[in-house]
Amino acid sequence: MITALDHVALVVRDLHASVDGYRRLLGREPNWLGGDGGARHAWFQFPNMALDIITPHGEGAFGDRMRAHLDAHGEGVWALAFTAEDLEATQRLITRRGVRATEPSLTRSTHDDGRKRYWLGCTAHPDDTAGLQILLMAAPRDGVPWPLSEPTGAGAVASLDHVVIHTPNPDRALAIHGAKLGLDLRLDRVNAQWGARQMFFKAGEALIEVGASLKAAVSDGPDSFGGLAWRVDDPVNAQARIAAAGFDVSEVRAGRKPGTHVFTVRDAPAGVATLMLSAEPV
Repeated sequence: MITALDHVALVVRDLHASVDGYRRLLGREPNWLGGDGGARHAWFQFPNMALDIITPHGEGAFGDRMRAHLDAHGEGVWALAFTAEDLEATQRLITRRGVRATEPSLTRSTHDDGRKRYWLGCTAHPDDTAGLQILLMAAPRDGVPWPLSEPTGAGAVASLDHVVIHTPNPDRALAIHGAKLGLDLRLDRVNAQWGARQMFFKAGEALIEVGASLKAAVSDGPDSFGGLAWRVDDPVNAQARIAAAGFDVSEVRAGRKPGTHVFTVRDAPAGVATLMLSAEPV
């Protein structure tokens, strides 16, 4: 079954500008620049996942798909990709559980210096995942762990804490992510003060947070991707570094978990809602 979050994929119009923005935001260098199939990719590899930034480029079916997504939805999070130790068995199992998925196939990427990488993956049908783009991948990609993105200096982002998904139908989301995809549900809580129901699923060393408003009626409308929450070792220094890099950041404030501190980046690249938080009390 699914063992971890492999990567979060963003789709953007200007790869150069987005890579520059995430280099400054994350304090890390991309570790892969290249592409095939009508698209270019920039990867930032962290200990618990990767960020894959994609833009259409030239001719190819995948690039056409990215253009259509940009025209319909604009920039932002496009997909979540999960790793599976036995991809073929996982694909068969989730299909039997009601989540149709394509047969596993190879994807390749050619680095700008000519190096090539390949990975085996499949795609779940969005009609069975409440409209979300969900990918499954064999781990590790092309058989070897990818090197981590090098920090550009002090105060770099350490890892991803969680991804946010918004749903108008929390019980449906619980069935999809828990019963069908088999993610490990760690917390399901209703908080009247925040006006929300929150479900947290563990995927390796990252969390998937699915949130629903208590003020809106339950509906069959699609789910949508929200923001990304990144872990930093020292939120005060990280806030100062990111502000100095030209971003609009909030003040550091107390987090919901006692002893933690957080701050918001209001203008992250590709319009992705972004939170920085200390992983443990400081």
